[in-house]
Amino acid sequence: MVKRKLFSPLKLHLPKKEMTFIVGPRQAGKTTLMLFLKDYLERQKKRTFFTNLDIESDKQFFTSQNKLLQKIKLEVGSQKAYVFIDEIQRKENAGIFLKGIYDMNLPYKFIVSGSGGVELKEKIHESLLGRKRVFELSTLSFEEFINHKTHNKYENKLMEFFSVDKEKTQDLLKEYLSFGGYPRVVLEELLKEKERTMNEIYQTYLERDISYLLGVKKSEDFTHLVRTLSAQTGTLFNRAKMSRTLGLSQKTIKDYIWYLQKTFIIRKASPYFKNTRKEITKSPVFYFNDLGLRNYAAGVFGNVMIPQEAGMIFENFIFNMLQEKFQHTSTNIHFWRTKDGAEVDLIIDKGKKQFPLEVKYRELRKPEISRSFRSFLNKYKPEQAFIINLSLDDEVKIGETKVHIIPFYKMPLFV
Repeated sequence: MVKRKLFSPLKLHLPKKEMTFIVGPRQAGKTTLMLFLKDYLERQKKRTFFTNLDIESDKQFFTSQNKLLQKIKLEVGSQKAYVFIDEIQRKENAGIFLKGIYDMNLPYKFIVSGSGGVELKEKIHESLLGRKRVFELSTLSFEEFINHKTHNKYENKLMEFFSVDKEKTQDLLKEYLSFGGYPRVVLEELLKEKERTMNEIYQTYLERDISYLLGVKKSEDFTHLVRTLSAQTGTLFNRAKMSRTLGLSQKTIKDYIWYLQKTFIIRKASPYFKNTRKEITKSPVFYFNDLGLRNYAAGVFGNVMIPQEAGMIFENFIFNMLQEKFQHTSTNIHFWRTKDGAEVDLIIDKGKKQFPLEVKYRELRKPEISRSFRSFLNKYKPEQAFIINLSLDDEVKIGETKVHIIPFYKMPLFV
């Protein structure tokens, strides 16, 4: 078992009447997590029923609400029970279908999962307003990856492990940056098997999720966009330029980007600005939710330690860590660019306070403050700023700002 942090919050939500929704990318481990929940409930002597809309024989029970309820009653009776529905996005008008069942006030608790972000976050969200709570399961975070690789031995003292066993920490970081966090990929030992598994995940996403959403069997144009985005991770996205490069309309590019976000493949970071004409205020940058999928699309899966790739991937890695830390909060992650060429990799925006971050995939020997970074510090005078690197732990004062130079693994302690 790969231990998932989401398991505990899901357990705590089981007594609640509202539906429990688990959403996330295909192959992130939603079905496995649901099966562990089912096993946990059965060990508590609770009645459970599990059905999966990806299984042909299960689809017959979803032709009507009455038919599904008849099947549930047959399996678990009319008393309190827990009903698991996997891959709900395969059901047309799933939100209305589930709303009708929920409003019958039955003695069943529903735990539902799905991969299609469009169905789950749009139509289902509207239909089940006030009737569900959504839990997002991403691929393995770095913390989950480390715990699995160290057999959960240092689960409650990871910071000590990172500080003491620096060589092992660096090796595991390189592995994670290279292959990402899809559970099936992590569990494979051989490079060839990791590649085969990632290819299957990638093709399944394109041929099932995207063909379902776009209504086509396969879209070469969509694939080309994913590959182009992977090569431009963390750089300014210009829709007009992308339109010319791929020979697609700007509307098509916009729609494809939307699908990529809704199916949990990419995340957008918007520019930080305070009403100044010199700053670029419209072009976003995109990062990939999973580094392994990004690397596969870019053709460098398992080989990202070349200089031109490593820095870009490490920045994506730090962005993902920040997203995880500030999930379900009002804090936003931005970047800073000016038309004069000054830039800061990431900005933690907490409303009244902003904290700039510069990301360096190097083992710094002494503090290094770039001209662009100093430019931001001089302009906005933040209380604190951060330079994230592989090893150096230091602190300097630049004007009114305390600059923390910290190893990447200490970042959650500071920000």
